Amino acid sequence: MEDENKLVVFQDKKIRRIWHNEDWYFSVIDIVEVLTDSNNPRNYWSMLKKRESEAGIELSTNCVQLKLEAPDGKLRETDCANTKSIFRMPIPIPVCLNSPPLIL
Repeated sequence: MEDENKLVVFQDKKIRRIWHNEDWYFSVIDIVEVLTDSNNPRNYWSMLKKRESEAGIELSTNCVQLKLEAPDGKLRETDCANTKSIFRMPIPIPVCLNSPPLIL
């Protein structure tokens, strides 16, 4: 595929993606940042995986580690998931300040 590593822009935020195994895979960290507006999406994802693991749910089984370009220009292993897997993840999304998070 010619454009195999392209950024997708959603609500003015960039989501890294890569073509892998005949499907698009997206950076989970980038999606967490967009959905939660977290200041530290890497920590948010880490804590979410830990919390779900303690409840018997392994979020990492929905992910693959793929090398994506980091802000410093280097390729780094990053948790990635295809669209189907992303919609199955229980990522809490704050709808507004006065309501509880929405779980996908």
